[in-house]
Order: sequence, then structure tokens, then C-alpha cells
Amino acid sequence: MRFGVFLPPQADAGRVPVLYWLSGLTCTEENFIVKAGAQRVAAELGLAIVVPDTSPRGLGIAGESDSYDFGLGAGFYVDATAAPWSNGYRMYSYVAKELPGVVADCFPVESASSGIFGHSMGGHGALTIALKNPSRYKSMSAFAPIASPMRCPWGQKALTGYLGTDAARWREYDATALIEDRGWTGPPILVDQGTNDQFIETQLKPELLREACERRGIALDLRLREGYDHSYFFIATFIEDHLRFHAAHL
Repeated sequence: MRFGVFLPPQADAGRVPVLYWLSGLTCTEENFIVKAGAQRVAAELGLAIVVPDTSPRGLGIAGESDSYDFGLGAGFYVDATAAPWSNGYRMYSYVAKELPGVVADCFPVESASSGIFGHSMGGHGALTIALKNPSRYKSMSAFAPIASPMRCPWGQKALTGYLGTDAARWREYDATALIEDRGWTGPPILVDQGTNDQFIETQLKPELLREACERRGIALDLRLREGYDHSYFFIATFIEDHLRFHAAHL
């Protein structure tokens, strides 16, 4: 597995807080590195950033490159239980367990000061991984996350393919369900969403996340950004806000 690591100058003097960024459909570890413009502010704030890929590569599973929203570049940050995907498509365990161990062994990061954020499919991944591991992540945020994969075409396709048709299993990978089932006692959840996002009504459905948080009394800072779409121009515009949000809690 390929991943990128940005280390700020402060890492020369000791361990620094670390942020994990999860990218969206069709992305690799390179998209955020090249397009988000995060390095300048991360250097100022003394934050390391770790950027993993979005799926396994090179497994050669039949059909894994047939569509953009399932298989290669579309691991959905779940541990697949359905064959043949269970043989390697275990992105949840990779991001939440294996990768932090590798990073802690090889880089001067302070694992006890970890946050996680992401975009679209990666926003879904960041929210669900943090909600399932509240003692590991001090903060979470997202850009245009898939708020409820159980209730949108992207998610239904992925969850059926990776986990099977038992919808009860899907709740473990749905942010709204996890909020209902587990809650969240950390800092407010920060979410930016463009109002001109072409996927907002059919795939992302931020109102479902807002409703879940309201029912559980969880603080959600959902910022609807007038005129912005789903692109990295949107991310680059507001990445500084997210980095400063995480730094304040890490």
C-alpha cells in the first residue's frame, strides 16, 4: 500500500500531532497532496498529515475495475466480508489499525494526538472510523461526506457488494447509524458542504447527518457553502479552516 506523509518543521525537534486524510472515489494518495494546498498551514501549525490510498491495488480480483464506484479506488473504508472482496478489501482495519502502527514506528508523530478528516467517500470514512474509535481520534471533520451510505445509491452498491444483503451489518459503516447507536463525546463535528454540489441531494444528504446529531444532542457545525461544488477547489478554499480546527483540539 502506498501512502503519503507530510512532516512539518517542528518534527525535527520532537513528535507532532497527526491528521489522517481519507480521499474520495477514484482518488489515490496523490490527489490531496497535489490539489488541497494543505502543506503551508500544516507547517505553520506543526501538524503531520498522513494520506492513504482509497483501495487495495494489484489484487487482480475479477471485476474490480469495472466501475468507478466499486472496487479499485472505491474501498469505502469497510472490512469486506463477502467473497471475493474479503480477501484484501479491508480498508477499515488498514486505516484504523495497521497504518497508524506503521506511521508511529517510522515517523515522529504523537499517536495520542490524532485526528481524521476526508472528502466524499473519505468523509464517510473519517466520520465512521472516528465514531467507532473515540479514544483514538481527538477530532473529526469532513468535506461533503456521504452522510448515510445505507440511504444512497453509492453506499447501497458498495455495502451490498462488500458486506452482503444483510442491512443490519451496514450500520457499522453508516455515520448516522453510528451516531444513533454510539453517540460522540468529543468536540463538535465539523462538516463543510457546497450548495452547488451535484451529489448533495442524491448521494450526500447532509440533512440526515444533521437530524441524527440533533436527536442525540451532538454538536455539529454543518456549514453550507453557497455556490461551491464537489471539487478540490472547494477543499482548497476551506482546508485552512479544517486544519486550524483540528490543531485546536490536538
